Amino acid sequence: MSAVPRIRTHNRRQVLVTGLAASALLATGALPSFAAGDRRTRAALPTARLPRPTGPFEVGSTVLHLVDPARAEPWLPDTSVRRELMISVRYPAAPGGSGRREPQMTAAAAAHFGGAEGAAALNLGMAPGSVDWGATLSHARRDAPVAARAGRLPVVLYSGGLGDPRTWNTALVDELASHGYAVVTIDHTHEATEVEFPGGRLATMRLHDGAPPTDPDVISALLRKVMAVRVADTRFVLDRLPELNRTRFGDVLDLRRTGMFGHSAGGFTAAQTMHDDRRIRAGINMDGEMDYVGGELPDGSRLSTVAREGLDRPLLLMGTAGKGSGDYRQQPSWAAFWKNTRGWKANVTLTGSRHASYTDAQVLLPQLARQGAEPDDGRAEAIGTVRPERASAASRAYAASFFGLWLRGHDDHLLDGPSARFPEMVFTP
Repeated sequence: MSAVPRIRTHNRRQVLVTGLAASALLATGALPSFAAGDRRTRAALPTARLPRPTGPFEVGSTVLHLVDPARAEPWLPDTSVRRELMISVRYPAAPGGSGRREPQMTAAAAAHFGGAEGAAALNLGMAPGSVDWGATLSHARRDAPVAARAGRLPVVLYSGGLGDPRTWNTALVDELASHGYAVVTIDHTHEATEVEFPGGRLATMRLHDGAPPTDPDVISALLRKVMAVRVADTRFVLDRLPELNRTRFGDVLDLRRTGMFGHSAGGFTAAQTMHDDRRIRAGINMDGEMDYVGGELPDGSRLSTVAREGLDRPLLLMGTAGKGSGDYRQQPSWAAFWKNTRGWKANVTLTGSRHASYTDAQVLLPQLARQGAEPDDGRAEAIGTVRPERASAASRAYAASFFGLWLRGHDDHLLDGPSARFPEMVFTP
């Protein structure tokens, strides 16, 4: 596969073929390389740690390989190949479990993530081979027993930004699980830069063949396909959850209380899947535009159906302080959604943040920078100037407050308006 294009959107996000509505597609330049004199062994590479969850429960994890017999793999030419997905389910675990904490990423996936064609280079501008991504541990233990005292568990699905693996919001996923949710994370195969399947087989990004597209109409069509595939992936996972609930989780998942959140393209996926599938009762869109614009100027005809028609269920828009984000009036697709939606809505912006602030980058990059590993455009371009611990605390609190309100009926009033607890979080009326 040829090099993957990088997009610099109107708020200067550096992501792969999405935001999801990119205003400029740039041909991939030479990616940064680790200078020969600086090459180090893996043992000497910078490493970083994820923050501990704050909830009352320990965290368990189950990893599942799913095959959709009804769908051909959309990103490969061989139509006999069926669509395969890897998902993880994080959940509250019984105390005192044995076993080592799971790594954030498997070894093969971490190596590719940190290589020249991985999301660390393409989305964040990290030098290939400059970080030991495989050394970061989650706070979950594989196949630990479910905590009986957690009762029936509301279910929350997670979809990452295009290019990012399902593991690139592990801190927030583990946080929600520690508070009594079953969190299902979805890898969108051949859209994520890598997905590791059983036996060590690695599926890499295959969004296009040959040179990256530059024609706006071609880009727009590609973005439409990306979203159609993502929504189909999510609905397939929803279809499989009842069986998995019976066979793997002892019927503790409460599928009548299902929500979804996502970052960037995943935020768009959460909103669009809510529009298309009523099984999702509430959603959070973290800095994901909701249209199919492939050129410089927004085009109303390229708005998604969720932007044109809105929702009758609650959606939280979480923006950043980057140009073109934050206030919904600065994003044509968010403004259309705001006007057209009938359900509960709110728009919050994390002061000093940037596009990657709602991912694990917010807590990992500062640690890595102190050890000499920085993005090529600097940390501020990726995660802004907000203090990492404050950004992490705010993201956790607002996600927990939202799903607590709409999946549990518990209102802590954090979403009522500005809060002295989090002055960094600005509400747009």
